Amino acid sequence: MSKTNPGHFFEDFRVGQVFEHATPRTITEGDRAVYGAIYPTRFAIASSAQFAAAVGLAAHPVEELIAFHVAFGKTVPDISLNAVANLGYAELRFHQPVVPGDTLRTSSEVIGLKQNSNGKSGVVYVRSTAVNQRGEVALDWARWVMVHKRDQSLPAPETVVPELASVVAPEDLVLPAGLDFSDYDAAAAGEPHRFDDYAVGEKIDHVDGVTLSESEHMMATRLWQNTAKVHFNTQARPDGRRLVYGGHVISMARALSFNGLANAQLIAAINGGSHTAPAFAGDTVYAWSEVLDTAETQAPGVGALRLRLVATRDRDESMTLKGEDGKYAPGVLLDLDLWALVPR
Repeated sequence: MSKTNPGHFFEDFRVGQVFEHATPRTITEGDRAVYGAIYPTRFAIASSAQFAAAVGLAAHPVEELIAFHVAFGKTVPDISLNAVANLGYAELRFHQPVVPGDTLRTSSEVIGLKQNSNGKSGVVYVRSTAVNQRGEVALDWARWVMVHKRDQSLPAPETVVPELASVVAPEDLVLPAGLDFSDYDAAAAGEPHRFDDYAVGEKIDHVDGVTLSESEHMMATRLWQNTAKVHFNTQARPDGRRLVYGGHVISMARALSFNGLANAQLIAAINGGSHTAPAFAGDTVYAWSEVLDTAETQAPGVGALRLRLVATRDRDESMTLKGEDGKYAPGVLLDLDLWALVPR
């Protein structure tokens, strides 16, 4: 009998099934450095320990998406090793900043199943939770992923599609302990724009673009210990191309959003997200954002902006998300809905 892990196929999943994912991962300063080498990120809190201390954070956190990628990567061997594609996210909340020295461990529960009409694959819905070395929740989220069937002759399971919130309510956002933007250094942060400078409906073109490279997207995916075959093995896809990990596009778009949203310092939650088209090496990624909502918080000087962050293949100066037919416009790669914390 083989001792290797072939991963789970669609018919292996059951609603209520719980996975305790292997390989806890300790976050280091090396993660911060490599993340900055791969993505053009410049947000002041993650970049400067002095700035983080000045806004009330006791320790210097890494980018929130580092924690997300690490925690997400743990789920891949059990949930999406045999995936066709990761489809979307909902109800993601960052419960506390993750700092170097923290060790994250992830578990997932299957909360839904739906076989596709072709009988060759199905969608698996899971809720995942990452805890630190003290057993405290660092982040949790729901996601859905399309997974191949091993045996297409097996009958479809009962369809269970979970009800997921379209948005994390502002009162349910978890703000970092001690966060205080009342003496915020806008010059150090890089832009003067504060909470009241943004209006619902406003669109912000982040202007800059980055061309995806084969080596960087595979290096990033290995950094997060994401073992999904489609990102590395040209024989894992009929077209013989390595699919870029969707999280790589998320981080690239977030980094590009600095231009126009430099003061959106911390991601508090991801309300939802869809990878609307595949990305491959050679694609040039641009980004734009739309302000969807605003909310006050109880932290001194801190407001929250609900933002739609859109990544596109090539520049879309019209900033069009969907066509008249309701389908995503050509070139849209990512549609991400998030809450970010900004100075008032």
